[in-house]
Amino acid sequence: MTRHLRFIGTDSKNGSCPALHEDLDTGEVIVQGRPLTDQDDLARLQHFGPEDAAVAVPRELLVNHAPKEMQRVSTLISPEEFGQLFHNFAYSAWHLETRGRYASDEEDEGYATFLETGEAPMDLDSDWCRNITAQTAAGKYVGRVRIVDNPPTDGQRFLLSYARCNAATGEDARNLWRDEAEAVLLPAEDFWVFDSRLVAVLRFDEQDEFRDVEIITEPAEVLRYVQVRDAAVAASLPYDAFAAQLGTE
Repeated sequence: MTRHLRFIGTDSKNGSCPALHEDLDTGEVIVQGRPLTDQDDLARLQHFGPEDAAVAVPRELLVNHAPKEMQRVSTLISPEEFGQLFHNFAYSAWHLETRGRYASDEEDEGYATFLETGEAPMDLDSDWCRNITAQTAAGKYVGRVRIVDNPPTDGQRFLLSYARCNAATGEDARNLWRDEAEAVLLPAEDFWVFDSRLVAVLRFDEQDEFRDVEIITEPAEVLRYVQVRDAAVAASLPYDAFAAQLGTE
């Protein structure tokens, strides 16, 4: 079975090895580097089994990017604290949305309207829209990439229609097919990056209900999410161009 791998980091300046990945199912760290092939060198390795492989990597790779603890200890914040992040960020706020369904969307009155008419209503006077409009008018960047299944779920079609409202507030609203997201190794995580220094990971239960928010500030971890942001933006399309592909614009 194919491993569920997530890129951790690299110090490479030209896109080649070495690098680290982690298996999200087992927790194992995958080290990618220059193979050690000299038989005399291999003979000196202790506990080297017949199915083992050895690679050489710079010490800096492990110091800079290897996990520093057995398990990451979650730092959780309240919904109120999370909401304040959208008022207090200084430069940028960016969101990756990866789920096929968000239970909270289905509680919105606009969701029922969408199911009836095929179009989500525009409510630019909501607290969210008024704040984001003010933030982008002040020169701050707000953006998101929404991952879409093929065919899209009802929830994803609702959000694609609602993206008209996102764009009207000044957001850079974009979309990406799930298979293309997997091709560029985007993680199946929902998160916001604020000012490229703080990550808020949104966690959900098995019923797609929003559960809590984990805050990450450790620089190497934040860098990984920033790299995900750059890859997602580069691979995605503006929402209107994406919608035109589906004939929904």
